[in-house]
Amino acid sequence: MSQTFRLSVNGAVRTVTADGDTPLLYVLRNDLGLNGPRFGCGLGQCGACSVLIGNVPVRSCSTPLSAVQDAAVVTLEGLGSIDKPHPLQTAFIAEQAAQCGYCSNGMIMTAKSLLDENPHPKPEQVRQALSGNLCRCGTHTRIVRAVLRAADHLQSAKVTP
Repeated sequence: MSQTFRLSVNGAVRTVTADGDTPLLYVLRNDLGLNGPRFGCGLGQCGACSVLIGNVPVRSCSTPLSAVQDAAVVTLEGLGSIDKPHPLQTAFIAEQAAQCGYCSNGMIMTAKSLLDENPHPKPEQVRQALSGNLCRCGTHTRIVRAVLRAADHLQSAKVTP
């Protein structure tokens, strides 16, 4: 049975009408036009559909809409814009960390959560944090370099003379 849900997505309150068991991913992509989170496996195993709820990466393909009402949801589009990309987005471009793009959303959203909790991760910590995200192309080395580059940038931006 369809209901009306109020969601906070990327800082804006949005209203959608859907069944409560509809996967959040479908609402984000089909109703709200947000294409950062991608459909990958549909089972919550690959990470392509990851979004942040609070600062926790969540698999939106297996999260029902009813579970996120009143929660702050952030998608890839909420991190930055074309004019002002987030340092992670800039670092992924600089390191050419995305080959096919399948994993980029999940890698970036998970890395954002990691850097918010641990601003100075070691390479092993980055690999561990990202281990639940599948990459078809094998650009893991470049992805880790991108996360470390973004960490350095974020830390240098905090230093004020």
